[in-house]
Amino acid sequence: MPPTEHDSASRPLLETVGLSCSRGDRLLFEDLAVCIAPGEVVQIHGANGSGKTTLLRILCGLQSPDGGRIRWRGREAPPGAPELRADIQYIGHASGVKLDLTPRENLDVAIALSARPTGTTTDTALARVGIGRFGNVPVRTLSAGQRQRVALARLLTCAGALWVLDEPFTALDTRGVAIIDTMLREHIGTGGAAVITSHHPVALGRVTPRLFRIDADA
Repeated sequence: MPPTEHDSASRPLLETVGLSCSRGDRLLFEDLAVCIAPGEVVQIHGANGSGKTTLLRILCGLQSPDGGRIRWRGREAPPGAPELRADIQYIGHASGVKLDLTPRENLDVAIALSARPTGTTTDTALARVGIGRFGNVPVRTLSAGQRQRVALARLLTCAGALWVLDEPFTALDTRGVAIIDTMLREHIGTGGAAVITSHHPVALGRVTPRLFRIDADA
């Protein structure tokens, strides 16, 4: 019998089984079980150097774990699997924003490379994150917070059921933080999910982010 709409909605988007990873001779984490469901925000906590960024990269398929498996929508998904690339939007410390391009050009490139463009125009996305009037200047002339907004605008132009965000509030002012909080609320309200690292308290109305610690000694 084929899966019903209810089955698809209740099934985890992403889950890990027995995930482990080391850095040199140091074990970062082992036997890690992460489960991320539609409509959920999971906030990864851990001390500096505990492997938070490494974990996010593994979840996206950008890095292979030392052990364990990843399942995407109930099916095994090895690192680099097309389904992960097509349906996960990742913004890390290295945001991928090209400094010599304008914000508009950066988004145009992202849309051209995306397997699932949303149809939102670059102008609309830039206005939504509060930098519409800077759309035609080189990114290198923008502040750190403005560059972060350019990166986050990709979430509006390129669809992904799961947003994986590594310190998305870095360098943002109060208004920028409020914009991203609103984007997250809207995303999970339509059945999307997010996994983030952040020292900033995430305000999502009635949705409380689920905290997940990876500290070995926590």
